[in-house]
Amino acid sequence: MFSRDLELWGPQSSLPVPSRSEAEAYCRRLATSHYENFPLVSWLLPKGLHQHFYNVYAYCRWADDLGDEVGDPARSLELLAWWRQQLAACYAGERRHPVFIALKLTIDEFSIPRQPFDDLISAFEQDQHVREYDSFGQLRDYCRRSADPVGRLVLFLCRQSNEQNIGWSDSICTGLQLANFWQDVARDFDLGRIYLPREDYERFGYRRDDFDARRINPVFLELMKFEVDRARRFLLDGLPLIPNLPGPLQIDIDLFAQGGLRILQRIEQIGYRVWDKRPKVTKWDAIGLLTRALWRRCWR
Repeated sequence: MFSRDLELWGPQSSLPVPSRSEAEAYCRRLATSHYENFPLVSWLLPKGLHQHFYNVYAYCRWADDLGDEVGDPARSLELLAWWRQQLAACYAGERRHPVFIALKLTIDEFSIPRQPFDDLISAFEQDQHVREYDSFGQLRDYCRRSADPVGRLVLFLCRQSNEQNIGWSDSICTGLQLANFWQDVARDFDLGRIYLPREDYERFGYRRDDFDARRINPVFLELMKFEVDRARRFLLDGLPLIPNLPGPLQIDIDLFAQGGLRILQRIEQIGYRVWDKRPKVTKWDAIGLLTRALWRRCWR
């Protein structure tokens, strides 16, 4: 699907500029047909926000796919540079790509600055040449640009962007990304990426060649427990954001945060043996999380 879209709407596109309705329909189709859980979340949003969330999601989806789906780091960097040029043109009032035609309306409606969109591109560019992290500070900086901007964009769409809410949102977004990293240690290693910081695994006594052997030993289990506990602290520290948000949006953010906490719980339940098994949040988990999120909203 992405290769077709890239051919149609990439740098060499010769298609006529789509109308606003056509651009919005494209973003809506992209958001609601993707394999991730966006459709599950979107029906909980106020109806007036649906299209704006679709527009922001479409931008993020394209940026992510330009980084991950091309298969050639050099070509990905070229395309991400093109995407940044399209973003700059959008803010200058010039746009041809359907995502930016729709997104410009959202940017203007909610006075969204360019920075969070730029930060996402810089993170995907980093993915093309950084495969391992020496320190948690480096990994946190990556999360600051790859995860935190999404939460900040949501705050703009909710008209709830202020310093305190941004701090809580950043904590939830980083915690959720860390949870995904620890869930996917084996999968990421297959892709040539190690997100466990070198300073952490060396401090626990795990060695670089242990990764090649996918070795599960006591020090690896201690390392994973440390990382799971750290991710949980980030998620819990961000929970005060939820009651600060308007009505139904509390349920959305609650679901994201609790989903991250459930991933961490699943890692614990398999004894931190993530080389052997990828922990998952099941459909029944999702139903339970939604039920409890609704109950907490009613209680509040």
